[in-house]
Amino acid sequence: MTKIPHRLYLTEDQMPQRWFNLRSAMAEQPDPMLHPATLQPLGVDDLAPIFCTELAKQELDGATEFIDIPEEIQEVYKMYRPSPLIRAYNLERALGTPARIYYKFEGNNTSGSHKLNSAVAQAYYAKMQGLTGVTTETGAGQWGTALSEACSYFGLTCDVFMVKCSYEQKPFRKAVMGVFDADVTPSPSNLTEVGRKILAENPGTTGSLGCAISEAVEAAVGSGGKKRYVLGSVLNQVLLHQSIIGLESKIAMEQLGEYPDVVVGCAGGGSNLGGLIAPFMADKLKGVKNPRIVAVEPASCPSLTRGKYAYDFCDTGRVTPLARMYTLGCGFIPSASHAGGLRYHGMSPVLSKLYHDGHMEAVAYEQTRVFEAAVLFAKQETILPAPESAHAIRGAIDEALKCKESGEAKTILFGLTGTGYFDMTAYENYLTGKMTDHIPTDEELQKGFDSLPDIPQNKGI
Repeated sequence: MTKIPHRLYLTEDQMPQRWFNLRSAMAEQPDPMLHPATLQPLGVDDLAPIFCTELAKQELDGATEFIDIPEEIQEVYKMYRPSPLIRAYNLERALGTPARIYYKFEGNNTSGSHKLNSAVAQAYYAKMQGLTGVTTETGAGQWGTALSEACSYFGLTCDVFMVKCSYEQKPFRKAVMGVFDADVTPSPSNLTEVGRKILAENPGTTGSLGCAISEAVEAAVGSGGKKRYVLGSVLNQVLLHQSIIGLESKIAMEQLGEYPDVVVGCAGGGSNLGGLIAPFMADKLKGVKNPRIVAVEPASCPSLTRGKYAYDFCDTGRVTPLARMYTLGCGFIPSASHAGGLRYHGMSPVLSKLYHDGHMEAVAYEQTRVFEAAVLFAKQETILPAPESAHAIRGAIDEALKCKESGEAKTILFGLTGTGYFDMTAYENYLTGKMTDHIPTDEELQKGFDSLPDIPQNKGI
């Protein structure tokens, strides 16, 4: 057998020209999002004040298998895609494992992450609708950076509400967003009614994605129709756009005569994980193949492994629709000592349904173990990974070590969502022994669960 190359790049002609809708392969669809006032399933008209019309349609479409990628979006994609599929030969040797480890690297763009795949699409649809700009939230800053870049390309304004502790920990993220003319505000802020309310109730709060979402939605709704809100994870439309990761991965692995026995992805809100696993999960659901799908999340924000499967608000201010998902409660605030992203209180409804029905697994890691894996990976593979990505690295390493014990030569695929060059404070804290782990106590989790909406759909959870 010819030696498998270290890196495989598809040609532009081999790039997928359609996104794949994972919901089309699901025999049982996720429960519908509900209107917060009526508790009735949402329609496109209900979402129109918040989302671009075309994105609202994508959000609610569970039947269409493939959706064409507009040519204008493809042209932007070609500036940084296809992204490479890489065989981790050095990591395999360092671990002494018979497993074959591959990773899909999404960091070859200015935003440094996979987030640009959906940012370009959402900015394009906003431009086509004649809007002047968009609003959003960001946690670690990857999504805010990607959206700033996309909006700059399409000539849109970009208002970013950044989780306060990340805003303070990662000043250079703000600087990069500024390069692309974005307006970045630490959240919660005094710019919105919901922000002022949150600050009045908890003046010292370090913020959360839920808080930032509330502010971004309020800013969009209050723009007089000139702006819409966009989100970088969780939503069905985002998983749709990110499916290009998995589609490219599958094409590349087929060229190598490979198919993953295990697919590992980091899990915060679900964007990278959902995109990476999409075609492989479809094979699993259709009975074509049976790969193990493993979601890796932080122990400090363990929505899948310790959350409840319930209807919950997508934001802390309770202004968004309700989604049935694995959640820690919209009032849950992750520890400020948690260095990475993946800080969202809930999980994508699509992924939550798949997990609930037993089609994938989940594991949670403390951040010191995650950074241990990140440092090992950087030394062996020459890429400094983002802390979010390092969760998947930790999961892949542990799977490879199981193969070392069993002697099985399994094929492992994981998603390297981006680079960690804006996360040097976290790396420094790890290297100097200042990094700590905070695993929520049952009492802390219960406070979050107490914020779940008291509605008929949640009775008996």
